[in-house]
Amino acid sequence: MPKQIEVFYDVSSPWTYLCFVNVQTLAKEEGAEILWRPFLVGGVFNTVNPTMYRMRENPVPARDEWTKKDMQAWARLAGVKIVFPPKVFPVNPVKALRALLWAKEQGREVPLAQAFFELYWSEDRDISQDDVVAEAARRASLDPASLAKAITEPGVKEQLKANTDELIARGGFGSPTLFVNGEMFFGNDRLPLVREVLRRG
Repeated sequence: MPKQIEVFYDVSSPWTYLCFVNVQTLAKEEGAEILWRPFLVGGVFNTVNPTMYRMRENPVPARDEWTKKDMQAWARLAGVKIVFPPKVFPVNPVKALRALLWAKEQGREVPLAQAFFELYWSEDRDISQDDVVAEAARRASLDPASLAKAITEPGVKEQLKANTDELIARGGFGSPTLFVNGEMFFGNDRLPLVREVLRRG
């Protein structure tokens, strides 16, 4: 069987941006295919991981300061810029995620995801706004009007919910979540373990 990495992702997570970049390098090096699965991380938090909201409401300054430094260290390693926190945080990523599902049918999911990640995390722009969604479409060589129409279609909305529900059913609780050979991994920093499983076969 061909090697495959299944990646459940939400563009509203900075750690997912790091994973998005790093897992592509890993997959190329290991000869693995990536199956991208956009999902709504807020839906997962609401259902199985409400502690995320309590953490935001009750911050621990020392931990938050360490997290910011750790994130920037990972960003330097990956060669990306991450502005944290962005002006709008958390952001509503629903339009972006629906757009990614449609873009997959056009063979442009990865370029569009790259555009959303860069716009939000590197350029500090609100990806819930229609003009920013349109800019992402243009960067990915997609027609903004066609994309805007597609993300209102019932089938796209249902697919996003289905992906979210599937991740919950498979034991996921956040973004990014990866599956290799039936094993689940959570987070950008688990990629060395993903590599080990791919090599083990």
